Amino acid sequence: MKEQQAVNRQTYDQVMLPIYSPAEFIPVRGEGSRVWDQQGKEYIDFAGGIAVLALGHCHPALVAAVREQSEKLWHVSNIFTNEPALTLAQKLIGATFAERVFFANSGAEANEAAFKLARHYAITQHSPYKTKIIAFKQAFHGRTFFTVSVGGQAKYADGFGPKPADIIHVPFNDLEAVKAVIDEETCAVVLEPVQGEGGVTAATQEFMEGVRKLCDDNKALLVFDEVQSGMGRTGQLFSYMHYGVTPDILTTAKALGGGFPISAMLTTAEIAQAMGPGTHGTTYGGNPLACAVGNAAFDIINTKDVLDGVAKRRERIVAHLNKLNDKYGIFSEIRGMGLLIGAELDGKLQGRSKDVLQACATEGLMMLSAGANILRFTPSLIISEEEINSGMVKLEQAISHLFS
Repeated sequence: MKEQQAVNRQTYDQVMLPIYSPAEFIPVRGEGSRVWDQQGKEYIDFAGGIAVLALGHCHPALVAAVREQSEKLWHVSNIFTNEPALTLAQKLIGATFAERVFFANSGAEANEAAFKLARHYAITQHSPYKTKIIAFKQAFHGRTFFTVSVGGQAKYADGFGPKPADIIHVPFNDLEAVKAVIDEETCAVVLEPVQGEGGVTAATQEFMEGVRKLCDDNKALLVFDEVQSGMGRTGQLFSYMHYGVTPDILTTAKALGGGFPISAMLTTAEIAQAMGPGTHGTTYGGNPLACAVGNAAFDIINTKDVLDGVAKRRERIVAHLNKLNDKYGIFSEIRGMGLLIGAELDGKLQGRSKDVLQACATEGLMMLSAGANILRFTPSLIISEEEINSGMVKLEQAISHLFS
């Protein structure tokens, strides 16, 4: 038996599949919006695990939920149901348009289920030829073969052989483009109310309303991917609530478990009845441990204090970004909704998001990008004013070094 060695960043290159390019430091402990690495260096976390850590690292209520449930029941499979899953489903139904819930483990799995449901419903309730899915360029819906094909970024989908058929991509926020391709063979239109990986671009009110009407006119389902934009990220429990436009199917994940893997697909009773035992499934989805954490996270996120606080924190972050822009002239636009913020790089930093992220790490700031030209901010929904200010000081230090 080989002797186990101490691990460091170089260990990654020796033992892991080379599909990521992680930062040079390894986080080992977190509390709130602060993280410490192997050497004890402190970082402010503006990344939030890619919009996952809505309540920061190691929130006491989530820690307590894990501890309590871990001493009761971890897993039973979906041959049996369990109390935490039923309770969480009730909460999601009580707070949204939905009447039925399906739990899985990741955003990709929730979207896979949503796309399968949309097609199955259309085929069984309307026509075997009603299979077309309309999606949008620059969209991101996951890494399974179906979801990466519905996603509108060739760099993630190409190179794996023949793709699922009947998927059409049109420009986001272009209602005329949707009108040009939607017809009686369309089963669903799939969109992110706020495109995340595609550049942190929010849908317009006119676009959302128009797509809803087009779906109604063509007996197609409207599917909202709120994996990243849901669970309080934009200041409402789900982003569709800002628009007053209700989907037929909604997916959510990331912040639903506050860092514990869990996702959900929500829909109406009428659409759900198209499925039956064995039509779809998951081994781990909806297990008691994940749902117990989900219940704890939901109870905190779905409160007035947390949701109202999102807008206030956004204002503070945007104010800091505007000051940086006044000083350095580095942003052409600051966009997004709530605490899903995108800053488009301009001037000397145009196309250099990777350089900015590396400089931020050196200064003790964890940041994200959304492509080569967008800085993405997805911090905890309850990040403190002091942590925002401290992180912004580090961001300015990183930027100043890139200018020197």
